[in-house]
Amino acid sequence: MSEKRVASRPITAACLFAGMGGFCVALKRAKIQAIWANEADEHAVKTFKENHRKVRMIPGSVTELKVKDDKLEPVDILTAGFPCQSFSQAGARSGFDDEQGRGKLFFQIPRLLREFGKRRPKILLMENVPHLMWGGSGQWFETVLNEIRLAGYWFGRSNCKILNSADTGETPQNRERLFMVAMSSAAFGCNSFAFPNSATESLPPLCDFIRRNRKAPEDHYLPPDNRYCKAISHELANGKSDSICQLRRSYARISRPGECPTLTANMGGGGHNVPFIRDRWGIRRLTVDECLALQGFNKDFRFPESVPETDRYKQIGNAVTPATANQILAECARTLKQNGRTRSASHA
Repeated sequence: MSEKRVASRPITAACLFAGMGGFCVALKRAKIQAIWANEADEHAVKTFKENHRKVRMIPGSVTELKVKDDKLEPVDILTAGFPCQSFSQAGARSGFDDEQGRGKLFFQIPRLLREFGKRRPKILLMENVPHLMWGGSGQWFETVLNEIRLAGYWFGRSNCKILNSADTGETPQNRERLFMVAMSSAAFGCNSFAFPNSATESLPPLCDFIRRNRKAPEDHYLPPDNRYCKAISHELANGKSDSICQLRRSYARISRPGECPTLTANMGGGGHNVPFIRDRWGIRRLTVDECLALQGFNKDFRFPESVPETDRYKQIGNAVTPATANQILAECARTLKQNGRTRSASHA
């Protein structure tokens, strides 16, 4: 087989904890071929299938996923945005001791890497909340570090970086996330991955994402006698006309002018972190479409009609911002090509 033909083969990837497919959107933008994905949430599975029809979706708990039994194809890159609730600074901070077992789901990543054996992914890209780095007096990250190293990967603190979605220049959402890149010792002599420097001084205006001149559904608006309405009204009155107010557990917090606060998974269920704005009809929460745009998804992204609105908000809040992930994945692709040892070439 000619060198030219080998070089033209695509770089492949798979997604654990795929959610509605934020990483898959980023993979497509980076011209990396997503092969398979796994997700446990049934509504997220529906959304994923609607938007990524060429990717093999394996529904169900990651704890039941097996390389041999599920015929998981070897890939060059594995992405894994494992559950963050147990590690969030705003949450219970239970780490790997989370009674619901969400924190322990991380251990399924090294398990599957070991199941692949010598055919394990060359690059592992993980995403979580920044507090993972120092939570549990630093022991949470030490656990992640040791487990990934034992699975056969070069990985250290220098291979981690906290990135803000707003720094990509595509969305004004202030969303910091921790990205971690590990490289297989079978494919690389070391881990010299260089995160892209994406900081930008200019952001698109919020008016490009929020439709204040169009009335939202009636149930999005707060009644004047709602107990939170007065607090939100007060904050918005002191802010700029395009300010967003985020409802916390016991108070309302105004965002900086032109900035959207971090969109979270519980913003559609009536809990804290719900983002509100004022338009000509009153005070309302952001719509699903507005949140989708602020998270960086294209207008052609669709939710199936069978997915409830609360689950749509949840999926958006749990998703990775595609623009941020795309910049990292593009660098992963460049690294693989430069190394000259993509899986498709090495198994030709």
